[in-house]
Amino acid sequence: MHAVIRAYSGNSELADALLEHEDEVRRVISGIRGFKAYYVLKLAEGTSTVSLFENEEGTEESSRAAAAWLKENLPDMNVQAPYVTAGEVVLGF
Repeated sequence: MHAVIRAYSGNSELADALLEHEDEVRRVISGIRGFKAYYVLKLAEGTSTVSLFENEEGTEESSRAAAAWLKENLPDMNVQAPYVTAGEVVLGF
């Protein structure tokens, strides 16, 4: 299993916007092959998302899809490119 974390610094309002568009976000991310789970974290320093997929290709596609969706659907939020890190999940319970 692979995970990708996207951290949007200084933009905690993004978490609320993603929640408001939950159905759309769910369709985009869960429609990617190998989808396992998706989480949005509202943090004091911004918003982070965690996506879990069966393989690395899924995590890569989810980052492309997330960027495209944000650009198209939340242009007024001026969302800056997130810090992205991804890797193999070696322990989970």
